[in-house]
Amino acid sequence: MNEQIKHYANKLQFEMDPSDLFDALNKGEKIIVIDARKPMAFETEHIPGAINIPHRKMNEEQTLKLDKNILYVTYCDSIGCNASTKGALNMAKLGFNVKELIGGLEWWKKDGYATKGTQSEPNGSKAECSC
Repeated sequence: MNEQIKHYANKLQFEMDPSDLFDALNKGEKIIVIDARKPMAFETEHIPGAINIPHRKMNEEQTLKLDKNILYVTYCDSIGCNASTKGALNMAKLGFNVKELIGGLEWWKKDGYATKGTQSEPNGSKAECSC
């Protein structure tokens, strides 16, 4: 495989965009979405169905009950935040199959998907996922 093909194949192996995540969730694929931000940010607004495990608290004890046979997708605020990258790294070190959501919550909303929380956008322009 040439280097260019290898590069793009690697990106797709470790990253997912909001549209792909939305479609995968609606198809019922075994994915757990992890909001890697602080609890206050999660309570304010998050992707429907996401769980909150702040990247600073990701350890064996916090992830003990999680299934290592499914895909986890980490996210944070946007490309200006690296909590999703730190979370993905932590989850990978703990032996989980993980991808990072490109653009985080900001791009999720920009693509028109609903959010939940105290300052949510419950009526995104696209149907809410059944997560």
